Amino acid sequence: MQVQHFHSWDVTPKEAIQIQQQLRAKVIPHGKVGTPNLIAGADVAFVEDIAHACVVVLSFPKLDVLETVVHKAKVTFPYIPGLLSFRETPALVQAFGKLKHDPDLIFIDGQGLAHPRAAGIACHIGVILDRPTIGCAKSLLFGTYKEPKQARGSVSDLCDDGGGVIGAVVRTKDGVQPVFVSIGHKIDLAQAIELSLACGKGYRIAEPTRQADILAERAKSKGGHGVEQGSQGELF
Repeated sequence: MQVQHFHSWDVTPKEAIQIQQQLRAKVIPHGKVGTPNLIAGADVAFVEDIAHACVVVLSFPKLDVLETVVHKAKVTFPYIPGLLSFRETPALVQAFGKLKHDPDLIFIDGQGLAHPRAAGIACHIGVILDRPTIGCAKSLLFGTYKEPKQARGSVSDLCDDGGGVIGAVVRTKDGVQPVFVSIGHKIDLAQAIELSLACGKGYRIAEPTRQADILAERAKSKGGHGVEQGSQGELF
């Protein structure tokens, strides 16, 4: 996958905030994705200061795992809420670079526009890889909302302090906690919601990020030892 380098990763937190402010202008918060053939999910697990960046490629609509990649890297940027991408994105970009498949769409376990500076990790990955990207987070970072109805497919708006819609709160399974869906890049919110639901396999979490999370937990439990690129569902 082609990577667009537009800033250094060796930055201070203050510089990181400035980069996010510049990044926001590069995000394309609209567009329609044709029916995707390949969808990637990405997540990162940490063992002390080592990031295990995990990418899983699935077929669509069957959602079979076709390829898995884990890239291990040392992280120096501190943990600061709202600046997650500066800890995780460098390793994730390297992991995406190892893929043999070229995904049409990316799901990130994190925020997109639903972020204090409208520049979450899903935006960062989307802009750098120039690929339609959806942020699908398990917890709220920013914004307010009314609880959606309990039935699967129920949705409510996630709004910023001024009442503008920055994402959606989506019930992906009857009676379970919702997820927080937002635009990362080159997709509109309606389709981001639609695809988040279409990528469900009876779980709360969309299958691309669920598989990436499983891979990340396995990599973390191994401490990164023996983790290699895999295919056809082979994690190690």
